[in-house]
Amino acid sequence: MDQATNLAQKAVALNDSSPCPYMLLETIHLWRRDHEKAIAYGEQAVALEPNHADATLQLARTLTYAGRPEETIELTKKAMRLSPYYPDWYLGVLGTAYRLAGDYDEAIAAYDKRRERNPHSTMPYLGLALVYSEVGRDKEARATTSEVLKRNPKISLNQVRNRLPYQNPAEVDRIIAALRKAGLPD
Repeated sequence: MDQATNLAQKAVALNDSSPCPYMLLETIHLWRRDHEKAIAYGEQAVALEPNHADATLQLARTLTYAGRPEETIELTKKAMRLSPYYPDWYLGVLGTAYRLAGDYDEAIAAYDKRRERNPHSTMPYLGLALVYSEVGRDKEARATTSEVLKRNPKISLNQVRNRLPYQNPAEVDRIIAALRKAGLPD
């Protein structure tokens, strides 16, 4: 991470008008759980290129982990307008934001659409299992967790926990509890 930070800072020094090194710095700070710096770098990237769909979506993702789902939804929809042939992971960000905002029907719709676009991916099934568990649809949660395990038999709650850079640790605990209830192994 230190080397990546140094290289991104050198890239900024060479050309401070490109959003890409700011996007990298955003990601680095997100994974370091420094959400304020991550957001600042993400905003800088978007300010440099307001029509850069990936920069917009990446900022949306960072805002999700910072606990700001309403802003995430707005930015994700903007990124989708900017890039109508967006990759399926945009739908994952949208689904997560809707789940955090408590709009479970929209979360399910986003994850379902992602699953349709990329049926071999584990991630839309994991998102669906989480939402189903949170809303008490236990049978569907367990069935969807079976699909997760078919696609990634080695996935565990510990792996999921390590991949969630939420600012609020209680959100991570909530996710882990719901996925445990859905049948994901430790």
